[in-house]
Amino acid sequence: MSNQFDVTHPPFDLLTKDEQDQLLTRLDIGYFSNDELIIEAGQSSNHVFVVMKGAVAEIDPRLEDNSDGGVIREYAQEDLFGAISIINGTSRYTFRTLEETIAWLIPKAVFEVLMESNPAFAAYFQNSLSEKARIIESRRSQQQGGSDMSAFMLAKVGKSVLREPVVLESGTSILEATRTMREQLSDCLLVRKGSQYGMVTRTDLLEGVVLNDHELNTDIAELASYNLLTVQKEDFLFNALVLMTRHKIQRVVVFDGVELAGLVELTDVLSFFSSQSHVIGLQIERAANIEELARAAKGTTALVSGLVSQGVKIRFAMDLLAALNSRIIAKAFEYIVPAEYHDKVCLLVMGSEGRGEQVLKTDQDNALILADDLDWPDCQKVMDKFTLTLLDFGYPLCKGNIMVSNPEWVKTETGWKEQLGKWSRKVDGTGLMNLAIYVDGAPVAGNQALFQRVRDNLYTQLGSDKVFYSYFAMPIRNFSTPLNFFGGLKRSNAIDIKKGGIFPIVHGVRTMALQNKIIETNTYKRLEKLAELKIIKNDFADNLAEALSVMSNLRLNQQLNAAEGQADDEDANLISAVDLNKLDRDLLREALHLVKEFKAVMTHRYHLER
Repeated sequence: MSNQFDVTHPPFDLLTKDEQDQLLTRLDIGYFSNDELIIEAGQSSNHVFVVMKGAVAEIDPRLEDNSDGGVIREYAQEDLFGAISIINGTSRYTFRTLEETIAWLIPKAVFEVLMESNPAFAAYFQNSLSEKARIIESRRSQQQGGSDMSAFMLAKVGKSVLREPVVLESGTSILEATRTMREQLSDCLLVRKGSQYGMVTRTDLLEGVVLNDHELNTDIAELASYNLLTVQKEDFLFNALVLMTRHKIQRVVVFDGVELAGLVELTDVLSFFSSQSHVIGLQIERAANIEELARAAKGTTALVSGLVSQGVKIRFAMDLLAALNSRIIAKAFEYIVPAEYHDKVCLLVMGSEGRGEQVLKTDQDNALILADDLDWPDCQKVMDKFTLTLLDFGYPLCKGNIMVSNPEWVKTETGWKEQLGKWSRKVDGTGLMNLAIYVDGAPVAGNQALFQRVRDNLYTQLGSDKVFYSYFAMPIRNFSTPLNFFGGLKRSNAIDIKKGGIFPIVHGVRTMALQNKIIETNTYKRLEKLAELKIIKNDFADNLAEALSVMSNLRLNQQLNAAEGQADDEDANLISAVDLNKLDRDLLREALHLVKEFKAVMTHRYHLER
């Protein structure tokens, strides 16, 4: 136990040196016996308390008859409580010691003066989890001397590498367009046809004249591609990189609202982000065989470790790795599956891979949709080879055997429509689990129209069946929210962060997305869409997204430790609250409270208490 008050942790590191000195000179120490009342619900508090030694329970008087005595959270060494009681005037909850406790006492008057003089300090107690996480992230960046790579990851398209486009009107001839490109030293141009824009590259010009015998006076608009991939000027540049990686393109068109703003070229983006990710991306695209692709695939774990060590936010890491993994899996599929079958099949990745939320390589969760009229006798033999290839790339086999090497996950379009119908009607544990896995499926290779028709058919079958959605949502109640393990120094049990924290958010959001026919599979994007549709409030969606990021980041650190041999693979989802630093423990506690609140919302919405 330290007898020195620590001002280097939030929120006290937000104070100026003079304010810290003012605080330290006014501190007192309180001694409390076991089971002693510190703050009573409905009463005001004269102090903010920072635990030096011992443990304190926060109790909801309305829930004292419950098995846990109404305890909603616990406070241990360095934890702070009582601030909200001062801010609100009275305490909503009761605070009682769980053992003999010693605490620093910050007088109410001192706390109120610091709140009034320091807006950042005041905001810490009044902000939501998402806002608080941003404050802490910014503080960590400053403490690292500004070396945090997240500054680069937050670069906006319009303030980094935006190029002015060469724009020609429809009616311009191929000859004139070629001269313009040469004069402008450009290898592409945009064609304006009414309110629509199309793109023409040097390759398009060459093929148009040489291969397709177009005359030099042909309208350039006839060669243009109009199905353009676009980003907004205020989008993150990193998102443009992910878009180009995922779609194997060299440039995206940038708009400022509905007005054309410019172009972003892949070469410019790669020079802006000079990191290992681009080396791997180039290795993937240039891989001429399975062996070269395997070498690229095996570099992703080191890439993740590097991104995390440089402070890159986990959502950025997830997006990049999802794009890289999709390309790796798609290229492996294209090499192994004979070309004549590519338009007759569709490969899906599912689970966290389908949601784009994996960071390290996860188990192979995949499925195959076959065209109804496909005759392919060697299909299963080829799928067995594909599964073993991914295993060699470092993607572990699925313990539940949910892989294309299992014939149960290889079906015709009609077969999948019937199977999904059976799973949704039977509403048993296994069927609903399989359905949940499939709902997160994302097509990565082959004919995506096969998947889209199966998905649309599922939406039609489910309709607005409220009974089905109640059964489908029920698993969020399978695992208790592990709040009572936090803080108590005697309670060092590790908790399963995936079951207790991540799964309820992912599955609850998945349920609402399915009910509202949201085709996004990524949990963050599903939350954004649910907020856009006003199904949940914007600030609640933001906080759930931040809670998911907090827990995913802690889980990733544990997984990296396992990958480096510092922890067992079986412990990759287990987090010990006692081993966390105060920053992470505070964020995790708030994240789990949001999980608990979300579960209550879901229980009410889908009548899960019945």
